[in-house]
Amino acid sequence: MLLCLPMRNKIPKKVKVRRSPHGGLGLYAEEPIKKGDFVIEYIGEMITEEEADKRLGKYLFEISKKWTLDGRGRENIARYINHSCVPNCEADVRGTRVYIEAIKNIKPGDELTYDYQKEYFDEFLKGKCRCSKCLLNK
Repeated sequence: MLLCLPMRNKIPKKVKVRRSPHGGLGLYAEEPIKKGDFVIEYIGEMITEEEADKRLGKYLFEISKKWTLDGRGRENIARYINHSCVPNCEADVRGTRVYIEAIKNIKPGDELTYDYQKEYFDEFLKGKCRCSKCLLNK
């Protein structure tokens, strides 16, 4: 088992897990975050794609065709970042690491979001988006 631990030279922003208005939990900014800032690292167990196919977990983050990061552990609070079709963050995969970075200025109290992409929706949400933008347009 290979465990991916957070980088020591990257200081995560202050964030907090809270109840999301769309159900479940979400991750929220506790301080202002500027566009381009490193927010948090998605961490977990590095597993093969074959093992990922067996686990079928919803916190699996594909790193490459061969490797997947299983972020189901409670120490990985980045797993609480919810999907949005209009996100304020994005995942930057560098080697075997996944850095979450702000793509917009984020105010304290704002929920952190990124786009989970089509494959996740097809497998886990059956194509039904529940982000703020999609719920408002119904």
